[in-house]
Amino acid sequence: MSTQELTYLFVGLSFALYIGIAFWSRARSTTDFYVAGKGVNPLANGMATAADWMSAASFISMAGLIAFMGKDGSVYLMGWTGGYVLLALLLAPYLRKFGQFTVPDFIGTRYYSRTARLVAVLCLIFVSFTYVAGQMRGVGIVFSRFLEVDINQGVIIGMIIVFFYAVLGGMKGITYTQVAQYCVLIFAYLVPAIFISILMTGNPIPQLGFGDTIIDSPTYLLDKLDQVTLELGFPAYTENIKSNIDIFCITAALMFGTAGLPHVIVRFFTVPKVSDARKSAGYALVFIALLYTTAPAVGAFARVNFIDSVQDTKYVDAPSWFKNWENVGLISWNDKNNDGIIRYEAGNAFKDGRPKFIDELGQSGERMTANTSDISNQNEVYIDRDIMVLANPEIANLPGWVIALVAAGGLAAALSTAAGLLLVISAAISHDLLRKTFKPDITDKQELLYARLAAALAIFIAGLFGIYPPGFVAQVVAFAFGLAAATIFPALFLGIFSKTINKEGAISGMLVGLIFTFSYIAYFKFINPSLNQEENWLFGISPEGIGFLGMILNFFTAIVVSRFYLPPPTEVKQMVETIRQP
Repeated sequence: MSTQELTYLFVGLSFALYIGIAFWSRARSTTDFYVAGKGVNPLANGMATAADWMSAASFISMAGLIAFMGKDGSVYLMGWTGGYVLLALLLAPYLRKFGQFTVPDFIGTRYYSRTARLVAVLCLIFVSFTYVAGQMRGVGIVFSRFLEVDINQGVIIGMIIVFFYAVLGGMKGITYTQVAQYCVLIFAYLVPAIFISILMTGNPIPQLGFGDTIIDSPTYLLDKLDQVTLELGFPAYTENIKSNIDIFCITAALMFGTAGLPHVIVRFFTVPKVSDARKSAGYALVFIALLYTTAPAVGAFARVNFIDSVQDTKYVDAPSWFKNWENVGLISWNDKNNDGIIRYEAGNAFKDGRPKFIDELGQSGERMTANTSDISNQNEVYIDRDIMVLANPEIANLPGWVIALVAAGGLAAALSTAAGLLLVISAAISHDLLRKTFKPDITDKQELLYARLAAALAIFIAGLFGIYPPGFVAQVVAFAFGLAAATIFPALFLGIFSKTINKEGAISGMLVGLIFTFSYIAYFKFINPSLNQEENWLFGISPEGIGFLGMILNFFTAIVVSRFYLPPPTEVKQMVETIRQP
């Protein structure tokens, strides 16, 4: 079978499995829809949590960013893994003991205020839609390459698939679907990594191959990367370029943002007991570690293979993978000196960002663009960093079934997280806005209908975000984590560990964190992207890291404002005492 036929087979079988599980486990009550009936086994929940948490950013984009950022890419590894440990150990057991359906439920009850609940819903929607944009973009990238459709069409296909198992199954369907998706995505991530590690270093363990010598050579892999990147005008792969303050802030924003992610927190509401929540957190950490300890090796392998494959190669002799991704629109070659030879160096191929293709071919047969060439450097290649993990098996000339497997894995990673996020959004609308705020008299059946309608609307909006993304997948996700750190995490932390923070303080803190962080990101990414340079950033902090400063402002505002108003009622203090007990 051809690679294309294998891809159709693998993707088709995986989709059939997901939809079949959705029908088998479809929700019949609000408890099934929101928290899977609180009857999920800790092992299964740990696997589902890992799939939910390891999104398209982890599977598709993270290794690509590490490949091109080098040591600076470690912020994603440190931030996301550290954040999960923080969530699992610090917040999850207490929130599980609270025992309700949603994060706004906790905030609304802890801060005894309808307004606090509404603000929490607002923050949750901002965070979730920003996060889900990255997932739908990831779906579009996978479909566009491997099913040979336009990226936008790929996003629409992903919307249809998610609609089936998120809207029908709710949390119950999503949970068991994510168990299957985890098995697919981790197998798809590890198999090509092992293959490539053997080919490049002779070591079958990617984590060890990352620090090993290149096969038949005394040169270490990282030493070769440093040498090659310096020769091409890039900074050394193993050196930091970002300032220490920005590295710290990005890591912290990702860490505290992870601890405030509503779609991961709700996972711990689906198990029968608090002790089961702790067990599932431990299982999930092991499952997550399998991918995250492999990602640095995958990034390094991809960068070496990419440079070796294209540098100083005639376009007419370029490998098939290069032209395949060019046809999709995620690679572009701009022959600046008209010599027909691909030159990849430091700098931008174009002055104006992503390539805008036109229906013309150049003299070597390359796709032409309407972009203005950047003549300040000799780099002729634009490459979308989100393709590196997906393209890695092709670059390394691995068998077709491995390429097909990676396609299925990328889709599993993106769809699993997208479904979890969409469910959180629908729960916030149907449960927190309608049932708990505006229409308390609706029946369970009506609430379930509204939840499904909200999920369908959320899928449509998420698709639009996927078609018009504000950056690379991992960057978009980083913005979401920054918003979560600046809004949800302080409210949860203070709600559990302080009995003095009142509703006025919590509401003020969340609003200040949201407005400050969102405004900063929007200004540098949408309003005035030309000023998105270190010299223009506040204290040298990038939009990816500004969520940490927003979190500090949230804490400060909540504590100060609380001093000017009455303390929380006695029953609220008693509730805090109760959930603190193990």
